[in-house]
Amino acid sequence: MKPEILMMGPMHPLCMEALEAAYTVHRYWEADNKTAFLAENGPGIRAVATNGHLGCPEAIITALPKLEIISSYGVGYDAIPVKFAIEHGAKITNTPDVLNDAVAEMAMGLMLALCRRIPQADVFVREGKWAKGGYPLTGELTDRTVGILGLGRIGKEIARRCEAFKMKVVYHGRRAQEGVEWTYYADLEEMARDVDWLVVIAPGSAETKGIVSRKVLEALGPDGAIVNVARGTLIDEAAMAELLANGGLGGAALDVFEEEPLPDPAPFLLDNVVLSPHQGSATHKTRAAMGQLVVDNLAAHFAGKPLLTEVTE
Repeated sequence: MKPEILMMGPMHPLCMEALEAAYTVHRYWEADNKTAFLAENGPGIRAVATNGHLGCPEAIITALPKLEIISSYGVGYDAIPVKFAIEHGAKITNTPDVLNDAVAEMAMGLMLALCRRIPQADVFVREGKWAKGGYPLTGELTDRTVGILGLGRIGKEIARRCEAFKMKVVYHGRRAQEGVEWTYYADLEEMARDVDWLVVIAPGSAETKGIVSRKVLEALGPDGAIVNVARGTLIDEAAMAELLANGGLGGAALDVFEEEPLPDPAPFLLDNVVLSPHQGSATHKTRAAMGQLVVDNLAAHFAGKPLLTEVTE
């Protein structure tokens, strides 16, 4: 018999096709009565396929007595109670590395869009305003200083791309990293005060929730801009919206939000803001690679082989 797995929500079509072929898949998101669904199917389920947003809550882990592995489609796993899952005998995997380039590209795209006012310029041309006069001058990235909050795999890719744009790179994290040539700041507020751009790419967790506080945003100042391609929870959104509106913060380019999908975008419908619907890894190539890694991790587990990308913390 095929192993039974629980799929929390839709995934990449190729991933879903491969999982349907190899396992008996129970589609949690399609169940009208989820409590009854888990009571009926939970005892036989040995694995969960999920994503970084849906995760796998403690209540579901508890309802799956034979659970062996949670394979997450995404690099972030803040929606999975890792310690709780491990204590209940489940291993966890995610999909790092395969999305580094796509997210780094998105970060640079957001920076360029905000700095050169590309969305507004597009509207300017479409509305026929060009014939009435030239478009206002904009800023540029060259010779600006960018601070990276979270110099992990993706953070380093963003830093390298910023250097290609002739920007000075500095960073903040839990500690200085060996073998890194960029200047380290132990204090985030101090770094924000010294940079023109702050790029947020740290993991979402209880430790990082609200790390970009009002004080940090005020230190970034009226000439500074923030880019978030990590998790919305890292920034004090209310303070950010207020400062963007009153000129206390120069601009923001946001791919993620505290509430997704954003129920009320009104606070961010400003001329100094660029918005994106959590598209960092959303390319055909990257999403297919992420899905394949979910499939490969589950296959390795059920074959008794080492997991490719196990989460242990």
